[in-house]
Amino acid sequence: MTAVWALVGLGNPGSKYAGTRHNVGEMALDLIAGKCRLKLSAHRTGNQIGQCRVSPGGDQIILIKPNSFMNLSGGSVQAALQYFNVPLDNTVVLHDEIDIPFDTLRLKKGGGHGGHNGLRDIAKACQSPDFTRVRIGVGRPPGRQDVADFVLSGFTSAERAKLPLLLADSADAALTVIESGLLAAQQKFHSQERA
Repeated sequence: MTAVWALVGLGNPGSKYAGTRHNVGEMALDLIAGKCRLKLSAHRTGNQIGQCRVSPGGDQIILIKPNSFMNLSGGSVQAALQYFNVPLDNTVVLHDEIDIPFDTLRLKKGGGHGGHNGLRDIAKACQSPDFTRVRIGVGRPPGRQDVADFVLSGFTSAERAKLPLLLADSADAALTVIESGLLAAQQKFHSQERA
């Protein structure tokens, strides 16, 4: 018996925000779409949507990229989950995380939003924070730089060199949650040593 899962990639729409720290969730989702050989398309729920199976006969996966700005993504995410009848238990959100160092991944289910307005809005719209998160470390702002300015900025050249591997691991971590469970994904990706 196969299940239906949702993978949500958070970011801000528009070329102005492409490639910024706040959009790493969206970037990782694009890699998953590439693995599935599909292009996301506009959907009535206010998202870019794609559907695939990672393996023949495997679970169905709904890829969701909200068309709204990060802080207002909850309504469209909730609408997509309702439309495709995906339980919150089977929802994985990929997002930037300033509270862990750049080039680090952490996975967890539920918990607070840690000041992340995208997570806050999804939890509010879904009336529960009990979804799985792939927390993609982007580090903390240097010095006294404003957090909002920092997450809307691009990466340093040193970070850009490591970014493709970080995004690939983020995509793989989300798929591992679906295929093997959260604990297996945590064991694999929390213990990784990075050069």
